[in-house]
Amino acid sequence: MKTALITGASRGLGAALAEALAPTHHIIAVGRTTGALEDLDDRIKAAGGDATLAPMDITIDAAMQQLCRSIHDRWGGVDLWLHTAIHAAPLTPAHHINPKDFTKSTEINITATSRLISYVAPLLGADGKAVFFDDPREGAAFFGSYGATKAAQIALAKSWAIETAKTGPNVQIVTPNPMPTATRARFFPGEDRDPLADIHSEAARLLPLITG
Repeated sequence: MKTALITGASRGLGAALAEALAPTHHIIAVGRTTGALEDLDDRIKAAGGDATLAPMDITIDAAMQQLCRSIHDRWGGVDLWLHTAIHAAPLTPAHHINPKDFTKSTEINITATSRLISYVAPLLGADGKAVFFDDPREGAAFFGSYGATKAAQIALAKSWAIETAKTGPNVQIVTPNPMPTATRARFFPGEDRDPLADIHSEAARLLPLITG
């Protein structure tokens, strides 16, 4: 069976994609919330799938090195990497950005992503695929921390995609439709959530793009 590494798998789109991929992939689910990962594991097993849980913080370099080494030792590599982990800093005017929030955004959205690319690339080899998820907010009012660091994350992915176009792995960037996730609720707390795309429906829509 193929393997799929999902960073940010504990909830939201990451969890929905883990469930969608479970019939065809062994899921390696990375997230900081152990209880949420265990709930995900229960749902995957109830549907006949199988998962390995990795309750880890992607900003801890030693943990990510150990994770990738363990993946290599057990499976030899991965077929698919989905990077859905993100830090959504509170909305604030640019001149009021909290330094701690900005540092956390930088560590999770940029630094950890850069490190993971270097660690996961050998696991993917020439034939694997890495998928990143865009949410273009750069330059939007009050989105300074999130918009700048998310844009930097996607810029890294775009560079990697160009660099590996002829050699592999295949690097793809997709843009999900708005969904009623916890991240979006922090940005738009009074929003009518009914028109938003269900996370499982969105995962089903994205699945052919991810696996194709």
